[in-house]
Amino acid sequence: MKEYTGWRLIREGLRDHRGWKPLWRSSPPKTRYEVIVIGGGGHGLATAYYLARNHGVTSVAVLERGWIGGGNTGRNTTIVRSNYYYPQSVALFELSLKLYETLSSALNFNIMFSQRGLVVIGHSRHDMEQMQRRVGTMRARGVRGVRMLDKSEIAGRVPRLNFDSPHLPIWGGFTQEPAGTVRHDAVAWGYAHAADRLGVDVIQNCEVRGFKFDAQGGINGVETARGDIYGGAIVSCAAGASTLIADMAGFDLPLTSCALQAFVTEPVKPVLDCVFWSLGTGLYVSQSDKGGLVLGGGLDRYASYAQRGSFPVAEAVVGAFAELFPSLARLRVLRQWAGVVDLSPDTSPILGAAPVRGLYLNCGWGLGGFKAIPAGGTLLAHHIATGKPHPIAEPFALQRFATGALIDESAVIGAEH
Repeated sequence: MKEYTGWRLIREGLRDHRGWKPLWRSSPPKTRYEVIVIGGGGHGLATAYYLARNHGVTSVAVLERGWIGGGNTGRNTTIVRSNYYYPQSVALFELSLKLYETLSSALNFNIMFSQRGLVVIGHSRHDMEQMQRRVGTMRARGVRGVRMLDKSEIAGRVPRLNFDSPHLPIWGGFTQEPAGTVRHDAVAWGYAHAADRLGVDVIQNCEVRGFKFDAQGGINGVETARGDIYGGAIVSCAAGASTLIADMAGFDLPLTSCALQAFVTEPVKPVLDCVFWSLGTGLYVSQSDKGGLVLGGGLDRYASYAQRGSFPVAEAVVGAFAELFPSLARLRVLRQWAGVVDLSPDTSPILGAAPVRGLYLNCGWGLGGFKAIPAGGTLLAHHIATGKPHPIAEPFALQRFATGALIDESAVIGAEH
């Protein structure tokens, strides 16, 4: 597979772009691999890529039941940040943010990372007390570029924001400057392209329907729509379908699958040069490269495996946007979509070995999965290759729900993770 360079872009442009090849091979499945990854989203592809690049494990198959990037990786609001409270979360998401900063170069693929900064606003005295506590704690724990903002600074960063709303008064806020947005499709395509170049087989339209067990009860293979495939280690990176994978393996996961909606408006000229988040309403907004405003909010609070959302959440998101940005309230919403997220009891992820020998888990990310793709792949690849959990991943093992060592970020901020 050829490298992407500026000279090659010019040359292919002069040749009417006839020399481009597919980003990854259409590989038929082999009967045996060293590692089998279930799920061709960001976390699955990243795990395969880091196994090959960091540990030399190239006998890897990524099995995707649909198409690459057709799940949550292509169904989110593209925001990347690391402003978390607990030291375990800070270490995890700071690692991911740092990896994102150099990912285009590492993958030789432009992921379009725009570090435009995050601005979070509060609407009450309680919001401000909470933010001041969080900012002080985050700075003490090494989160980069975090500081409090007063109303005048917020007005300078978000000039179209309504400061006269009687329902949502603005008291102040804080910022994390290194945060930003990443092109979600490019992350999936970039990891698939780079993993393929290292020898990984990326196999689409290959649904996993069951597991193969050895005489001792461990998992040593998978039953798929394209035949049985055997492997030394099986990795589940199935997001909202993680509970279905666990059911096939014979154990329960403490996860609830819910829809998380997003919306994009018709394109306009540049009006917002940061990622905006309203703490009291849960609304977050950014402007895409095409000019559309990307809106998101809270979860649909009922269990569902459907990639759609409910009207009450849509109404809440659009209503909060119209209240806070009245000059943009007449913009038309062009598209709506939803991903199926897997929410754990403490809204933090599950990383590590499953209760059944031979199976590893990467799940439970809730609302934080996309921003953690590089870290999730790096940490789980380390565990599979070395047989030991990485120190950053160790607190996120499934056993924490038995010991009570929870990492409850949602309890800290009074909102979803």
